[in-house]
Amino acid sequence: MIAHIQGKLVEKTPTEVVIDCNGVGYHINISLHTYTLLPNTDFVKLFTHLIIKEDSHSLFGFVEKSEKEIFKMLLTVSGIGAGIARTMLSSLEPKQIIQALASGDVGTIQSIKGIGGKTAQRAILDLKDKVLKIYDLDEVSISQNNTNRDEALSALEVLGFIRKSSEKIVDKVVSENPDATVEVIIKQALKNL
Repeated sequence: MIAHIQGKLVEKTPTEVVIDCNGVGYHINISLHTYTLLPNTDFVKLFTHLIIKEDSHSLFGFVEKSEKEIFKMLLTVSGIGAGIARTMLSSLEPKQIIQALASGDVGTIQSIKGIGGKTAQRAILDLKDKVLKIYDLDEVSISQNNTNRDEALSALEVLGFIRKSSEKIVDKVVSENPDATVEVIIKQALKNL
């Protein structure tokens, strides 16, 4: 119904924004991913998704159209509502969600607050085929089958770094240099941790 809203950014918190559009202030729920991508300017444009319920009208906004599409896809899974979908997009990067769904990684999906084992399995079952059809997943196979990546993550964990924060940095190193040795991955990750 409302495809996007652009106007002056009046208020901004990690979970919501208010955009003034010709004198009308729109309260829009956002994910942490969108929050980090918001420009520093006063003028913003967000792609939106409106959810109408019996007792409320909720507007969800996204800087990237691809994040909006993932949000809508997550809503099709029984047991995942708008709140949990937003939490998923706040806990993981959209690309990580796609990779977890495509590879059947129940552990990653289940690590998100509010998602149990059954819901994680249902999400993978319902969305795996859709994700594989829609997204180019060459990068998924690289990161999922890279033993150097896994060894580097294990080593960083032994050194006392939290696995979840290490994964983002290690994945970035591996995507920039897919042929990196374990030592190179660890050294690069330590520079950024």
